[in-house]
Amino acid sequence: MMICLGIESTAHTFGVGIIDENGKILADEREVYKPPKGSGIHPREAAEEHIKNSKIVLKNSLESCGLKIEEIDVIAFSQGPGLPNCLQVGASLARYLSLKYKKPLIGVNHCIAHIEIGKLMTGCGDPVIVYCSGGNTQIIAYVKGKYRIFGETEDIAIGNAFDVLARYLGLEMPGGPKIDELAKNGKWVELPYVVKGMDLSFTGILTECRRKREKGVKMEDICYSFVETVFSMLTEVTERALAHTDKKEVLLVGGVAASQRLKEMMNIMCKEREAKCYVVPRRYSGDNGVMIAWNGILAFNSGQITRIKDSTIRKDWRTDEVEISWIK
Repeated sequence: MMICLGIESTAHTFGVGIIDENGKILADEREVYKPPKGSGIHPREAAEEHIKNSKIVLKNSLESCGLKIEEIDVIAFSQGPGLPNCLQVGASLARYLSLKYKKPLIGVNHCIAHIEIGKLMTGCGDPVIVYCSGGNTQIIAYVKGKYRIFGETEDIAIGNAFDVLARYLGLEMPGGPKIDELAKNGKWVELPYVVKGMDLSFTGILTECRRKREKGVKMEDICYSFVETVFSMLTEVTERALAHTDKKEVLLVGGVAASQRLKEMMNIMCKEREAKCYVVPRRYSGDNGVMIAWNGILAFNSGQITRIKDSTIRKDWRTDEVEISWIK
């Protein structure tokens, strides 16, 4: 039975996951860097935290499943996209383990890993994927050997937009759950609705939220209107992608997939289109090593191996640049 160890370090999370080729999770350990209150992630500080945590997270993952590193068959790591300082920590550890223990190395695209763990966990087959996280917002579907991007953000990711608004409002991080909670008691105020074809833009909405707050609009009303606006935008472009591809499944992945209101909107839309909506389990919506390990299994079993000389980080590695050799 093939076993893969995956290392995740693209941003705030340093994770190590171990999984077998049947999709059985053997270990899932992670430590999360938490920036100072009121500030965003600081790449250098996050990387330093990853370095400090890497040995203990690796040790805990192996001990939790009773395996030795010699019993691991493949080493996978998040090669990109992400913050260079953070990516470098995971890549360096993966190269060290690969060379010292003579294990095949697999460089994994972080975005693709989110998709594949979502498909494994939900059992969906050929969905339109809504990938919404702190660093990415993309509408994706598999077509002719690649995951094609049908629409994406033109500026910041939706998860980042939630955090920017939360910091402005003085809420604790992560901002998404706090905004969702306040939104339950809010009323509608007008905000810009910015869909450009299949692409989205969030910065103008944030600017208007600030203006509204400075004019005395209640925090709850801003949160409610922000949530309803940005999720409506996301649902609209997802529906358009469903119509274009004629697929019958939608899969929500990434940290923002945990939002209950987003799930509600997507379920309503899918029901109207006679499609089914799947959502990755909350524990695997955020960054984790298990998704890297599972993608490593898929890639290795389809003949992919990353040579050491090709294992340098790829901070801007796009979803649609990856050859998906494991889907026939």
